[in-house]
Amino acid sequence: MNALAATNRNFMKAARILGLDSKIEKSLLIPFREIKVECTIPKDDGTLVSYVGFRVQHDNARGPMKGGIRYHPEVDPDEVNALAQLMTWKTAVADIPYGGAKGGIGCSPKDLSTSELERLTRVFTQKIHDLIGVNADVPAPDMGTNAQTMAWILDEYSKFHGYSPAVVTGKPIDLGGSLGREAATGRGVVYATEALLAEHGKSIKGLTFAIQGFGNVGSWAARLIHERGGKVVAVSDITGAVKNPNGINILDLLQHKDATGKLADFSGADAMDPNDLLTHDCDVLIPCALGGVLNRENAGDVKAKFIIEAANHPTDPEADEILSKKGVTILPDIYANAGGVTVSYFEWVQNIQGFMWDEEKVNQELKRYMTRAFHNIKGLCKSHNCDLRMGAFTLGVNRVARATLLRGWEA
Repeated sequence: MNALAATNRNFMKAARILGLDSKIEKSLLIPFREIKVECTIPKDDGTLVSYVGFRVQHDNARGPMKGGIRYHPEVDPDEVNALAQLMTWKTAVADIPYGGAKGGIGCSPKDLSTSELERLTRVFTQKIHDLIGVNADVPAPDMGTNAQTMAWILDEYSKFHGYSPAVVTGKPIDLGGSLGREAATGRGVVYATEALLAEHGKSIKGLTFAIQGFGNVGSWAARLIHERGGKVVAVSDITGAVKNPNGINILDLLQHKDATGKLADFSGADAMDPNDLLTHDCDVLIPCALGGVLNRENAGDVKAKFIIEAANHPTDPEADEILSKKGVTILPDIYANAGGVTVSYFEWVQNIQGFMWDEEKVNQELKRYMTRAFHNIKGLCKSHNCDLRMGAFTLGVNRVARATLLRGWEA
């Protein structure tokens, strides 16, 4: 099932649990605005090339829309739509004053030089500058983009609207980026995991973890779990996979990956088939890579007791049913990976106030937001007698529906 169909299905289930009126249900599903623009740039050799850029602005009932911009060859309107909608529910679950958006350009960033990427980013910004803004829509980095991309957007946007650091988040620290932003999603995953385990009378120390994906989110989650005494027994990414039943020394693995660019040939662990990671023997499984990795083919073989969805939509609805029958507890993506957007909110707040926080305050506030959101989700699970995914969806959808009605959506 594709991401849009799965997201819509979860939304409809939540709407039924909440007993939403069909008219408001339809209004919440339809995106506020969809933008599609042509971005033509000269390549370094002088030839012209055109790309298609998208921005889907899903909902602004609770505040400015917020969401990443990805550069990837497979950026398609359906996926962007699903991710924009997920952002609406995610910001509501975290209780930060944003709606959801998502954008991207269908290109392959590794095939473009730095100057070509800069030209592409600036042309895209020129096409959408009047539709984004500090109080309208605040982009952030995503797959294939980074702090440098945000710096170019900020600079191009400022040519039209004056210096506006709060127009994007995930910026370089020197341009008003927040301390702690780089680690935020991974750190949020760890705070969410601690909240869930505490509910079951457990802690990270002494449990075993398998982590799929060792990019920004996976590597930070692994490092912080390792620091807290958790045993990371298996790690995989696109370059391969390694395992060690006694626990991998994550700091050594990070050094090895920095030096060689891959996980393979690491002396502190044995090689394994990356496809076996999801069914590896562990207490907690953390998928941090792509969507749809847990499906009806492999869900029955999962040995973990807890799954923390650090990636967007890693579990297919069919896998969801199989896993819940097995008694596996799944912490849903719209809560588990909300650390990134929460610290993006802190960055926006700091930019608007012109007053920057130290890293300790950022991490402290992140822990407070993640822990509070978990208890709010648990409250709805109890009152609606549902699992954590539906608890999170009903919490998010209910907050957006309430804001929409209070604003007088029929007026």
